[in-house]
Amino acid sequence: MQTPKRTSLFHTLKHQLLVLTAGLALSGSVHAAGELHLYNWSDYMPQAMLDKFAARYDVKVTQDTYDSNETLLAKLKSGVAGYDLAVPGDYMVAIMIKEGLLENIHANQLENFHYIKPDLIDVYFDPGRDYSIPYQFGTTAFMVDTAVYDGDINTLDILFNPPAALKGKINMFRDVNDVINAALRYKGYATCNSNRQQLNDVNDLLLASRQNWLSIMSDGAREMLVSGDAAVSMIWNGMGLRARMEKPTLQYAYPKQGLTAWADNLVVLKGAPNLDNAKLFMNFLLQPENAAALTNFAGYTAGVTGTEPYLDSQLKGALELNPPAGAAPATFVPPCSPDVVRLYDRIWTNLLK
Repeated sequence: MQTPKRTSLFHTLKHQLLVLTAGLALSGSVHAAGELHLYNWSDYMPQAMLDKFAARYDVKVTQDTYDSNETLLAKLKSGVAGYDLAVPGDYMVAIMIKEGLLENIHANQLENFHYIKPDLIDVYFDPGRDYSIPYQFGTTAFMVDTAVYDGDINTLDILFNPPAALKGKINMFRDVNDVINAALRYKGYATCNSNRQQLNDVNDLLLASRQNWLSIMSDGAREMLVSGDAAVSMIWNGMGLRARMEKPTLQYAYPKQGLTAWADNLVVLKGAPNLDNAKLFMNFLLQPENAAALTNFAGYTAGVTGTEPYLDSQLKGALELNPPAGAAPATFVPPCSPDVVRLYDRIWTNLLK
């Protein structure tokens, strides 16, 4: 039988061992094992990055993809489970927190959290970063093949009142917010708009413009531009950069009416079956070398400091990542009220009929 002193000493040592083990797990220096399931945008994560993490921590990583924030939300609300991590946009993080779909993992306590750029910590959608870390951020506009049309492209006329050379050659994103926000800006109306008359104008504009469009799809936008199947497509700036590297006649537009800024984030989903591995992967992506590898692949801007030594040279000074002087500012669009969302959904349904 142990004496009280020995029992006390045993529990003290046991407690210290548990604390040490927990600390090692948080720092990523402990050997992990098991699985990790990532739900992500398509063409947004290099396989080499997943392989690097899998090899380092002996974790089997699987990834499925979605094509919009709304698809992600609908899947999760329908009861789809089994995923550990997802990559929602800024406004969708706010919605998912409110809906109780995310784990509060106190991301601000991760060992590598100090690498996050200071202006990306107290963000409107997750003040102080309890639920999320930055993934990549950028802008949404469109790209034009200047071999097909060499006029002024820095206007939303390209999408909603196109020149003859571009009619029937335009691809729009299959994203209700991106399309409606562009139409609102073109009309000079405010975003998150509940004015019925103004929304009727937007509805009419979209229905009239539809006859000049080739398609409404997000996946494959880059490929359509590079192949020449489309001469114009809505596109994210990083994807546009990659498209131009394949086809130099493509040019990213900065429409004078404005464009959308966005910030994608890595979050842990409620009930994640591999919670510790999810946090380990978050900490892994905050390392500057890994964040830079993500930027080199996807072409967007990293949310952490210290990436410059690891960035590919063609990213430095690229038009897609560096707006020209005098360009209209890109603005974030916070989540709209449920009433506005319902109004937008009606317009979107009419457009897709």
